[in-house]
Formats: sequence, C-alpha cells, structure tokens
Amino acid sequence: MAGSENINQTAIADHELWTAFKQGNVQAFSEMYRRHAGALYNYGYHLVPDAALVKDAMQDLFADLWRTRSNLSDTTSIKYYLFRSLRRRLYRLADIKTIATTTSLQTESIEELTIRTEEYLLLTQKLQYLLSRLPERQQEVIRLRFYDNFSWDEIAGILQINEQSVRNLVQRAVLKMRENWK
Repeated sequence: MAGSENINQTAIADHELWTAFKQGNVQAFSEMYRRHAGALYNYGYHLVPDAALVKDAMQDLFADLWRTRSNLSDTTSIKYYLFRSLRRRLYRLADIKTIATTTSLQTESIEELTIRTEEYLLLTQKLQYLLSRLPERQQEVIRLRFYDNFSWDEIAGILQINEQSVRNLVQRAVLKMRENWK
C-alpha cells in the first residue's frame, strides 16, 4: 500500500517524494516537511515579519497539501512549489500588496557561523547594512538567489515576474551595494 511504504529519507529525489506523498504516503509527507520547513519559515518571516502569521500560513499550507494531494499536479522541485505557495498565502493572509519598507534582510547562515576575526565581523555587518538599505524587492531577489539558491526561472515564478526582470533586479541590487560599499 502506498500510504505505508518506507521512505529512504536521504536518497529520494523530489519527484519521487512528491509522487509518494500524492499517493498518501505519510512518511513522504513528513520528509517533505522535514526537508523544507526551516527554509520555508525563514523565507516567510522575511516577507512578513510576524512569526505567528508565518506559522499559521505554513500550517494551513501543509494541511491543504495533504487534503488536496490527489488533485495536485506533478513537480520536480518541492521547494519551489512550497515557496511560491507560501508567498501567495502570506499575501492573502496579511492582506498586503507590498512588503513593509522596514523589513530588513537577515540571514540564518550568518547567525550559525562562528566569527573568528574582528575584520570578518565588520565586513559581515557592513554587508548586512548594505542589504537592509536595498528596496524590498531587491532584498527579496538577493535572498532567493544567493541565500536560498533558486534559479533565475524559479525566482521569476515565485515573484510572478519574467526572468529578465529578476536579473535586472539582482543587477541593480549588486550595483547599488557596490556604490555604497565605500
């Protein structure tokens, strides 16, 4: 029975995991959550800095996924599907058209690193400061591209803009950061 098959948690590819999940495999659903919940929460919190709202949106998203699993289309990237779905859901829940300008870009990777030298600390602080001064949309594309490792096409899909617009946003963000570096 598809709902009780064991899932090899380290080796199964996204499309196989998604197929098993759609067939009712609870372990596949759990593995999907385990793989993506942390990054999904971080992304959601950067869109809407309200922990409760992000958690509610994630809970609703996963509940809806389970409820409608047999009707879902196939995907080769679960992460892409989840990020795009959460983004839409957060905008609906928060009833917002744009992200508040006070949202700053924080990165979980910097929190996890052990800063070994004062120089490194100063450089990372300067980078954070420069990122926080970017417009919201530029912050979001920088995060999706360089911190969450999405492709240009995936970012375009998440933001619902064309790929060239994504590339332009990243280019403008990098240029602005270079100008302000000095």
